[in-house]
Amino acid sequence: MRHRIRHITEYTYDEQVPLCHNVVHLQPRDTDRQTCLSTCINITPEPASRRDRLDFYGNHVTSLTLQEPHDHLRIESKSEVDVRPFQPPELFRWPAWEEVAQQIRRRLEPAFLDARQYTFDSPHIPRHPDLAAFAATSFTPGRSTWDAVEELSERIHSGFKFDSTVTTIGTPVLDVLKHRHGVCQDFAHLMIGSIRSLGLAARYVSGYLVTHPPPGKPRLVGADASHAWVSVFFPDYGWVDFDPTNGCIPSYEHITVGWARDYEDISPVKGVIVGGQGHALTVAVDVEPIAAE
Repeated sequence: MRHRIRHITEYTYDEQVPLCHNVVHLQPRDTDRQTCLSTCINITPEPASRRDRLDFYGNHVTSLTLQEPHDHLRIESKSEVDVRPFQPPELFRWPAWEEVAQQIRRRLEPAFLDARQYTFDSPHIPRHPDLAAFAATSFTPGRSTWDAVEELSERIHSGFKFDSTVTTIGTPVLDVLKHRHGVCQDFAHLMIGSIRSLGLAARYVSGYLVTHPPPGKPRLVGADASHAWVSVFFPDYGWVDFDPTNGCIPSYEHITVGWARDYEDISPVKGVIVGGQGHALTVAVDVEPIAAE
């Protein structure tokens, strides 16, 4: 299925800003289930310098600098992506989670060395005994890794309340566990921290989710949002995505922008400014399914 994504981030400053630096993660990457057919990122005012590159994790990054006084900044990305549904192999043996943790520690093939970096602490996701205890309800001795991960995702989906008013980017993952509410970023961090605390590899995925209006209602342009979910490493198979916010395995309605250790590495837009005093931020996202041409 093809999707057209439009993502607009706009800052309005109380006073002129003479200098700003920004890093942008808005171009969807190619994966085994996804092909980015086109991307255009427009920046207003025109930056003094702009550089497009790949980061350490292979994500597309746009770095930009504005050196002239300005009272607003608008970053608009337009992408078209073809996404194919996930189809788990029917006869694959999903090993016990203890076996997977041991293999990640000991095997030296490139895939395992890559996965190992996602077993450690990261800025927003420390490993912790409380997270391991939370995961242990699903990760019983000898249980299939697939079954345990799928159940953990469903437990977060059914046992935590989605509430966009109670957390911020900096909310500790242990607070999310204690209070049992938050947003997709919080639930992804919680699931990743729980899995890493058992010695398994999990990474943070940033992207978009196709939303559907109520029956009989039109789509509201710009009313969609960025989304976050989790990817877990399975030896001799690879990475599989899980969405704890919705309790599902992402398929053709999840569009991947990139992945990293946690939100800090892959936030859509971040940066620093000189001056400006206060500012207002508006974000509008539109994800539109389109017919293949």
